[in-house]
Amino acid sequence: QVQLVESGGGLVQAGGSLRLSCAASGSMFRLNAMAWYRQAPGKQRELVATITSGSSTNYADSVKGRFTISRDNAKNTVYLQMNSLKPEDTAVYYCHAAVTLLGLIYDDNYWGQGTQVTVSS
Repeated sequence: QVQLVESGGGLVQAGGSLRLSCAASGSMFRLNAMAWYRQAPGKQRELVATITSGSSTNYADSVKGRFTISRDNAKNTVYLQMNSLKPEDTAVYYCHAAVTLLGLIYDDNYWGQGTQVTVSS
């Protein structure tokens, strides 16, 4: 059983910064690509940023230049540094991972429980 546990959300004023963390634990052969998604009230979940096992990154246009995704493979942890936050960044942020399980079974359907980020104007 693989679990993803997020932390670091909270309330911040516009222009401020937050750093989200997502730690993966459990029995697995390899932690592959990881990503952050977000879902604002009344909206669909959207992709924010992705990072491969080799640390190649990709970002949604709305966060380019403000957010940075990174990972520590030794700690099985992915981070999202969010700077210059705007009220429209307010959402529940979810961590996602693709995992190669023991037995070399690939599964890309692991999600964290979500962490609330609220940006006040």
